Amino acid sequence: MTRRQLHAAGEAWPLATPFRIARGVRTQADVVVAELTQDGVTGRGEGAPIPRYGDSVESCVADLFALREAVEAGMTRQELLTALKPGAARNALDCAMWDLEARLAGTTVPALLGVAPLPPQVTAMTVGLAAPEAMGEAARKLADFPLVKVKVNADDPAAQIAAVRAAAPDATLIVDANESWDMALLQKMQPALAAAGIALFEQPLPAAQDEQLRGFKPSVPICADESCHTAADLDRLDGLYQAVNIKLDKTGGLTAALELLEAARARGLTVMNGCMICTSLSIAPAFHIADRADFADLDGPTWLARDRDGGVVLTRGTLSVPAGALWGG
Repeated sequence: MTRRQLHAAGEAWPLATPFRIARGVRTQADVVVAELTQDGVTGRGEGAPIPRYGDSVESCVADLFALREAVEAGMTRQELLTALKPGAARNALDCAMWDLEARLAGTTVPALLGVAPLPPQVTAMTVGLAAPEAMGEAARKLADFPLVKVKVNADDPAAQIAAVRAAAPDATLIVDANESWDMALLQKMQPALAAAGIALFEQPLPAAQDEQLRGFKPSVPICADESCHTAADLDRLDGLYQAVNIKLDKTGGLTAALELLEAARARGLTVMNGCMICTSLSIAPAFHIADRADFADLDGPTWLARDRDGGVVLTRGTLSVPAGALWGG
């Protein structure tokens, strides 16, 4: 066995249209890619740094190169869990380790996990934050898709949700406030959320205000996104949320995401599998969570002007599994 070699670099992928949420607008996907090479075989993984948590492409690349000696000497995925904090850098490296392991063994990641080849997944398609009329127009283009996610803020969420529901009357709707509401607005909006038939409501309050949900009885299940990163968060969130959104860029890779999935299921929580704006190299490992989740929100690559070769193909709200040549064997 030859010594492994680690390479890491940032990449920018332009979006086809701007992506707007309560915290701002994006025009490109900024990602970090980790590559591990051994015996002429290369495994890759991608992470999308989340500025909300102080990450950037530059900081993630620096974090990866700080571990270079240990990684090249044979660091395992379990050792990585304690060597690097949860986040995009660890996600990229963890997924590269999975990819390399499968390729060196001449098999696939599903085979390593003891599961069948993964099926296509219904994904939420996102209606970005805009004026209610514009959101309704965007939703009309998704009217025959099965699952739609609605980004809202605190300005006029009732009108935003109503416009999307009117334009997509048959779709299952998820609403995401990205921490932009307060408790008063959450209480006020309960009848509107119920009337619109919302299936799941993501992160209404800032994560630091989670405890305000103690004893609250929502009309729609509330999902922790920014509040839940790894399985270690679940004790703190007990009794506050009915669901968790598992994103590999929050857990710090597939290894920790699988741990969070098992822990969430053990507590009877609904599971959503989400993503950042990214390429299909990020989405490929996420399919292993989506396959066991109640909801999948993996439309990140569909916002790109151009995706990687072998990436997902979207057909009326259903994503194909990325090619094994891209990730996972």
